[in-house]
Amino acid sequence: MSSSYKDKKVITIGVVSELTGLSERKIRYYEERKLVYPERTKGGTRKYSFLDVERLVDIANKMEDGMQTFEIRRMEQKQLKKKEVRERMLRGQLNAAFKMRK
Repeated sequence: MSSSYKDKKVITIGVVSELTGLSERKIRYYEERKLVYPERTKGGTRKYSFLDVERLVDIANKMEDGMQTFEIRRMEQKQLKKKEVRERMLRGQLNAAFKMRK
């Protein structure tokens, strides 16, 4: 199995709205602000994953705490960059250790 059930984009916007308590309009707004990325069916229906649902709840909580969408996006970009740097460092350490054993 290549991905977790949480990654599968199978939930419609109406169900996401019920699960999160957010209006469909608010969910579409977060998509416009590039905070969530639903897939689209051939007919144009948005499909979300369970991870998207968790992410939307987190975004809504941050917005309630007074954060702006651009601040949330910037914070997430920083976290992603840190994760990428950590992964590169780990790969470098593994490569160095592997080469030393040869």
